[in-house]
Amino acid sequence: MRAFRLADGGFIRERLLALSDFDLSYTYSILESPMGVENYVATLKLTPVTDGARAFAEWSAEFDCAPESESELITLIGGDVFQGGFDALKDRFGS
Repeated sequence: MRAFRLADGGFIRERLLALSDFDLSYTYSILESPMGVENYVATLKLTPVTDGARAFAEWSAEFDCAPESESELITLIGGDVFQGGFDALKDRFGS
């Protein structure tokens, strides 16, 4: 379990569902969130790139939400959450 507050004060609680050193992946669910999603399950997976010491990162999620919120949530999760996470990793570990 992991719980944290966002910069805007929102509270998120997550549960780790799977962790694989072999597959270089982890899967988690969101139990509490201000985003208005239900049944949220996401996976972050790294695939080694054979040219250089790099990896391809793939982060995906499936969730249920109100139909009128779907487009906004896809933009929020893909743009702010996922891209924000990738940007933070790039800042920390380099190009």
